[in-house]
Amino acid sequence: METIKGFIEHIIYRNTDNGYTVLNLLSGEDEITCVGFFKTSDQGETIEAEGNYIIHAVYGEQFKIERYRIVPPDDVVSIERYLGSGAVKGVGEALAARIVKRFGADTYRIIEEEPERLAEIKGISERKAREIAAAVYEKRDAREAMSFLQKYGISNALAFRIYEAYGARVYGILKENPYQLAEDIHGIGFKIADEIAAKIGIHTDSDFRIRSGILYTLMLAGGEGHCYLPKNILLKKAGELLGLDAEVMEPQLGNLAMDKKLVIKMPGTGEEENRVYASTYYYAELNCAKMLHDLNISAEEEQLLPSEEESIETKIERLAAELEIELDELQKRSVVESVKNGIFILSGGPGTGKTTTINVIIRYFLAEGMDIYLAAPTGRAAKRMTEATGYESRTLHRMLELNGELSGEAKAARFERNESNPLEADVIIVDEMSMVDIFLFQALLKAVMVGTRLIMVGDVNQLPSVGPGQVLYDLMSSGKFPMVVLEKIFRQAGESDIVWNAHRIHAGEKLVLDNKSRDFFFLERSDTNVIYKHMIQLITEKLPRYVDAQPFDIQVLTPMRKGKLGVETLNGILQRYLNPPADDKKEYLAGDTLLREHDKVMQIKNNYQLEWEVVSKYGIPIDKGTGIFNGDIGIIRQINEHAQEVVVEYDEHRRVTYAYVQLDEIELAYAVTIHKSQGSEYPAVVMPLLTGPKMLFNRNLLYTGVTRARNCVTILGSSRTLQEMVDNNYQNMRYTGLGDRIRELIP
Repeated sequence: METIKGFIEHIIYRNTDNGYTVLNLLSGEDEITCVGFFKTSDQGETIEAEGNYIIHAVYGEQFKIERYRIVPPDDVVSIERYLGSGAVKGVGEALAARIVKRFGADTYRIIEEEPERLAEIKGISERKAREIAAAVYEKRDAREAMSFLQKYGISNALAFRIYEAYGARVYGILKENPYQLAEDIHGIGFKIADEIAAKIGIHTDSDFRIRSGILYTLMLAGGEGHCYLPKNILLKKAGELLGLDAEVMEPQLGNLAMDKKLVIKMPGTGEEENRVYASTYYYAELNCAKMLHDLNISAEEEQLLPSEEESIETKIERLAAELEIELDELQKRSVVESVKNGIFILSGGPGTGKTTTINVIIRYFLAEGMDIYLAAPTGRAAKRMTEATGYESRTLHRMLELNGELSGEAKAARFERNESNPLEADVIIVDEMSMVDIFLFQALLKAVMVGTRLIMVGDVNQLPSVGPGQVLYDLMSSGKFPMVVLEKIFRQAGESDIVWNAHRIHAGEKLVLDNKSRDFFFLERSDTNVIYKHMIQLITEKLPRYVDAQPFDIQVLTPMRKGKLGVETLNGILQRYLNPPADDKKEYLAGDTLLREHDKVMQIKNNYQLEWEVVSKYGIPIDKGTGIFNGDIGIIRQINEHAQEVVVEYDEHRRVTYAYVQLDEIELAYAVTIHKSQGSEYPAVVMPLLTGPKMLFNRNLLYTGVTRARNCVTILGSSRTLQEMVDNNYQNMRYTGLGDRIRELIP
């Protein structure tokens, strides 16, 4: 690394969100273009920076700053330039010249130690002198805090966020309990706090470290879908993380519970271990159970007369005749139950008539003059619902009016629609409920008024939500709500081998792989290179014509991230053939991933604060909002090298601008994991299945992958592996307690 020192003459560009800055630095006679993260530095300041010279493809030589510190100006020229640059509020070039002319090289000391003497200069009152001194003190405090943080190897970007959160309290917090950073500052986890603590000299068995490690272990468990962990499993996992024995850690469980950071639930029937919840997760489950109890109003409580029930059935029959459809008994019962109850659950596999049933339910309530809201967890699922019903469906986040701010210990989204501002609807129908996690479910229930009908639709055999919980499964297994599971495969759907094979997979039956089907194909291949070749042929040549779709719409689904047939390898290969390099396509290497204009990409984490806008063909914004979510797929429209930004267009023409430093939130999406494909439907799906771990290659995963296809499924690989997946009914168990909370509250 090289070290340079100079004066910030001009800030060319700054991203106000993350501090990424391009600036001109005067170092002696040289003018150097520098890039780096400067959230608090201003024009006129003198810095000492470490970094390396790099060659930018467009802008030539630049100095990439890894770390820097602001140093006081140490000569008359530097002092005058600093004061006159606008860095000190209330001081311009003319006033700076008068101050320096009066005090010379002693100016900086006078401002810091004898600020009242500034009033000796014409045009500066005692009050203004104090204001100038206060502005300089503030800069000095920030400078000293940054230097203090950098001593412990904390990067500039992270140091800014820590100082912004704590101000002058930063010294005490870091010396006493650096693990507080993991709790207070979004994006700083246990591992970063632990590294800082090690540099400061905090003991490995410190109470603060153990408590933070336990909370971090529960947070990781939430990332795997769990709402709690049995005590022995929690202590085992935390012990592996911290390198400590369970006996040393166990006393801290009680301390965390006393501080209301944890809830320890005593063993229930058939359980041997206490359940340990992070408080946020426990109260999310409890709140959901309470709100479900309040919404669970049935017509029997209102003493529905037999004649009224007959009237409902008559209306249903009339609607079915108008729609020229024939409902089976379960479908009729579904409509009746949705009318009679405050909560109703409709489930069933592909082809069993869920969409037809929803359409009749919608028509029934519209005929009664009721207001209906339709929603789904993702943009793609909402779009499918709109296409299937003919009525507008929105994402749950949009229906609940996400405002983009983060709140609470779980850093959950804040919604404008809640118990104080509920949804003004008589009926709310939510599709793809298997994708809804416990926190989104809690937000939904808060916005539903007692008396509003809540109808939840989903296939419980799909993979559970990416987030914590297994809401649909827990609701159905609780046995406390009206529910219908559709079973009959209807004639039109029965003509599809995708539907039949999905049901065979669910039942654990042998698949027919004779390729006599019109929509379900299997190609026996054992060489990965041959699989690559045929996959590309399918996407570029055969399938677009067969299903009348663009190559962009055909999706490769795979169980794995790693390996020759994992997402990471496949995306590199598919990018090369589906979006090859060209002179008119800009590129950017983000970490290990090369991004190119026109690439297909996916958002891989929920970001409630990302702003999007929809623009007209003339470039005028016509809609805007916040929030892009895990699993959203879009296309790179522009890479702006000068502004260091990438523009991605998602469904419904929503455009999002990512700074380069935010690109860890997106990845190539020519191939995605089956888990990430939940809630989506594609014209055609290609699945390479050769070999993989038994825990992953299971029936549940295969069922979900096959049911993502609308018109065609093509599997390349081993028929033996395929049948082993059908036979393997292993499912990763999730530790969730929503069902128990419901059974406790509802008799």
